[in-house]
Amino acid sequence: MTPQPLTRHFRTVTQRARALDRDRPLLWNLLVTGFFVTAALIDYTSGGWKNITENPTLPGGLVLVLSLGFSVPLLWRRTHPFMVLLTMVPFAFVNAWTGALLQASLIQLVVLFNVALRCRLRTLIWSYALTLAPFVVTALRYPAAQGADQNVFPAATSLALTAVIGIAVRTRQEYLASLVERARRLEVERDQQLQLAAASERARIAREMHDIIGHNLSVITGLADGGRYAATKNPDRASQALDAIATTSRQALAELRRLLDVLREEPEPAADLAPQPSLTDIDHLIAGVRAAGLPVHTTIHGTAALPPGRQLTVYRVIQEALTNTLKHGGPQATSQVVMSFENSGAVTVTVTDTGLGGTAPVNDGRGLPGMRERTALYGGTLGAGPLPDPDRGWRVHLHLPEETPQ
Repeated sequence: MTPQPLTRHFRTVTQRARALDRDRPLLWNLLVTGFFVTAALIDYTSGGWKNITENPTLPGGLVLVLSLGFSVPLLWRRTHPFMVLLTMVPFAFVNAWTGALLQASLIQLVVLFNVALRCRLRTLIWSYALTLAPFVVTALRYPAAQGADQNVFPAATSLALTAVIGIAVRTRQEYLASLVERARRLEVERDQQLQLAAASERARIAREMHDIIGHNLSVITGLADGGRYAATKNPDRASQALDAIATTSRQALAELRRLLDVLREEPEPAADLAPQPSLTDIDHLIAGVRAAGLPVHTTIHGTAALPPGRQLTVYRVIQEALTNTLKHGGPQATSQVVMSFENSGAVTVTVTDTGLGGTAPVNDGRGLPGMRERTALYGGTLGAGPLPDPDRGWRVHLHLPEETPQ
């Protein structure tokens, strides 16, 4: 909804006033106090106070002192509101007893509002009583013109309304402050959860890669030992061993470079290590999913000849996609897995299902974010989302490009 020009202008003025109050509180206090001091002095110099006074023969000096006594202490209304009110009380009693009845006495409403805004309830009750007392004195002193009906009851109502407004503003400020603090805490907790989830996933990837790197290094060690013995008797076998060492070393170096991108900064206690799954375990994975009640149809194009790290990524993506179908696809869902392997080393995997097509769990730090992080290790792309209408279901598409020689 577009705000009207008058509303927009009022909002702009209000925001500027709040910005001035926030950035230069002393200047704002001086402006407010100066306004009321000026108004009180104008009432004094113009003689307007004589229109409502019960004693127009009062000395001008007394009227001036009363006018300044009601207006000047207003400068400290926000830092010491109750003390300001106590300072004004003597002037209020003098104003009531002498019959001056200056309009400047109404400035006490501003102070009472600040007491309600910043002080405890007990202080507010005392402030209300002290502010109302001079009106009672006026009613007793001049009962004919300033009786309870004409003076005390309207004053009591005005003071109560001022206190209620102050409490309402205070409640709103505290509520907004609690919302801001809650939003800040939620933002901090969200960032912490994201960091913990990312660190946990990196740690898990690092543990899985540990076995792969260790395997490659073990192979290199065995080939080196065998090549050393074969060098004196069979040079051809030694040459083949050196070629195999070079190939395995390149693969291990590639895995190490990827591993360095995701390793944690701080070490973690040693975890239980186990052989990680590969493409040869896909059939076992699918058999388990079928046993759980999800029909799965598999189509394979080409021959899989991938390094262990890529095989693990493909396996985990298929595993996560089928798991999501089991969780969210519904009792009648079916799934299809299509794997395409190219001679260049590129691989494409598409997993679709005929489930309900609901939203996948992407915010727990273990589902699609983990799949995308695995895919990014090899420069691949991963897309996941519902199938376009009128089809119903979910689709996960993985593509790993040709592996760049190291």
